[in-house]
Amino acid sequence: MGKKGTSKAPPSASKPSNGPPGKSSGTTRTLSTTAPGFTIQARKNGILTPSRSKPPPDFEDVCEELARSHATASPPESEYRRYIDNVEGAPNEATMVVEVSRRLLKEYDDEGYAQVFNQAFAGYPEDVGFNKRLSTPQPDFVEGLRMTEYDLFPVDKYISGAVLNKDNPDSLTLPHLAGECKGYGKSMKEARMQAAYDGAALVHARNQALSYMGKSDPSSITTFTTDGTTLNLFAHHATLSKKGTLEYHQYPIKSINLVNSYEGYKEGRRLLRNAQDRAREQSYALRDQLKEYYEQQEEVPPLPVPEDEGDEVVEH
Repeated sequence: MGKKGTSKAPPSASKPSNGPPGKSSGTTRTLSTTAPGFTIQARKNGILTPSRSKPPPDFEDVCEELARSHATASPPESEYRRYIDNVEGAPNEATMVVEVSRRLLKEYDDEGYAQVFNQAFAGYPEDVGFNKRLSTPQPDFVEGLRMTEYDLFPVDKYISGAVLNKDNPDSLTLPHLAGECKGYGKSMKEARMQAAYDGAALVHARNQALSYMGKSDPSSITTFTTDGTTLNLFAHHATLSKKGTLEYHQYPIKSINLVNSYEGYKEGRRLLRNAQDRAREQSYALRDQLKEYYEQQEEVPPLPVPEDEGDEVVEH
């Protein structure tokens, strides 16, 4: 969803510019995620396919977190039957996004934590390595804190790539979960590549936030892809290559068939909701660390007071 809309650059289209129509502000051309050549350019930029990716340092912890029993009750089998009927009859990608969000994803009551669908990362910086010559990431689903939740910390000023849309004070900021959907029976290979690109964007922004604080953290972020039938979850992280450039890994966590059995549907739903819970915890934890660090930098210690200050000075 969104990959065929007008907000995406068509294959081999020029970068947007403020000049006359048809003119480009530079000599390079951007590739949309569905354009021929996107996968090759993404690989040149360091975005790895799952077969070439390595597991993140926290992979075992991620698997354990996603597999744990969920606090909420399991859905009734009647819901599973309705789900099968709806996804098999979904005429397009937009319908699939609605069905997945309604049946599989959970909603949170937090006022400052939101879900956004088919929204381009309009505030993301251009050409920071992984996105060279590529159009703006635009996942079907992304979830995270709004910029207003960062209070007095000017996150858009200090963290490159943190704010997805700088013209919107309610823009999602430093999210840790994104997803790509396809219509029933459509190409999941394309969805996987789009998720790899989304994941690289989220990892880059997270690493920028950690670098600002002088920290490192092995925690990975999560993406998912689905065509309603199969649900795939991936762990994303970055490492330095032998050449000293960054490589962005998309390592498979698990793949579940959602329609073959009621048990499979319940497992997939649980995995995805646990991934949401994990991403939410990561978002709040990173926000709190950034705010605390910024406040410490802003604190100016008082000048020391000499012990004899105030004493009368007598000249002899």
